[in-house]
Amino acid sequence: MSAVAIAPATEAPCTAVVLLGTGVVGRALLTLLGTPAARSLRLVGAANSKRQHVLAEGVSPTEVSERLARGREERDDAPLLAALDAAGAARKVVIDATACSVEASRHPEWLAAGYHVVTANKALAGGPLPGWRALQKAAADGMVYGDAATVGAGLPVLSTLRRLRSCGDSLLTLEGVFSGSLSWLFNQYDGSRPFSELLRDARRLGFTEPDPRSDLSGEDVARKLLIIARNAGFALGSDEVEVESLVPAALRDVGTGEFLDRLDELDEPLRVRHAEAKANGKVLRYLARLNQRGRARVGLVEVAPDHPAARLSGTDNQFALTTTRYHATPLVIQGPGAGPEITAQALLGDVLAL
Repeated sequence: MSAVAIAPATEAPCTAVVLLGTGVVGRALLTLLGTPAARSLRLVGAANSKRQHVLAEGVSPTEVSERLARGREERDDAPLLAALDAAGAARKVVIDATACSVEASRHPEWLAAGYHVVTANKALAGGPLPGWRALQKAAADGMVYGDAATVGAGLPVLSTLRRLRSCGDSLLTLEGVFSGSLSWLFNQYDGSRPFSELLRDARRLGFTEPDPRSDLSGEDVARKLLIIARNAGFALGSDEVEVESLVPAALRDVGTGEFLDRLDELDEPLRVRHAEAKANGKVLRYLARLNQRGRARVGLVEVAPDHPAARLSGTDNQFALTTTRYHATPLVIQGPGAGPEITAQALLGDVLAL
């Protein structure tokens, strides 16, 4: 562990925060941390996967990228947490803007140690059930787990569900489009252009991960479905979600470069599926579904033109919740489901809500 001198803060902030992850979402959050909306917050540390910069007196959000590029301090939790403690703030928050399962596995530990956790990282809450249970146990001790950014890029899905449950309502079924990238792809896919061509466009526009298999595998959608289901009281294991991958078996284990070179192999299977749906007077959408018995599935579905998911546009997400009180007509939450700015806003909103 590298030694870090931490100067005592001259004026204790209301809330001290450290940021883990300076990718597209982390950079968008740094921009927000420099606005008047975040004036009650003090950034005391920031880290990427290899380097970090720590100062209890405060780190300027505009200088983080340069400090990390020039710095030599290796990645280590201890100085970051020490800076939170030294800041003398009433509230201490770890913001996880990574997609790293190792970072996610530490969330219960941080909560148990007295740090609030605000995250866009789905790896723990949407992973194996023991991790979810450890998280709930740690958060039950008065610390807050801010997870609005894990589902729907901050659309008020989890907060609405929790409010309904607190009023005695119960989720019966759930259906929707939970992926901004897959929403865009199938909103665009009408058979006039090969699917691989649209996928290249989506990647160039930043709608997919650098390796689009992260989106096409359906695993990200499955994690979101698990997070919602578990918040609704369904104790689902990660192995209880049926997941349809759109990645052909022959392309699942090849390198990213080779996969990108072979995108054309996606075209024929999806052309056949599209033709079948069109013959039935329907369109394809990648849906997540949960029924009353707790059966969960994510995958391609043929839907009628008047189905709510058939009328989506752009990267919109849609969550249709049927509950004991919203029974005749489901409660629908819909809006943009992708984008670093709105995800960063969800992270900031959870911090400010403390």
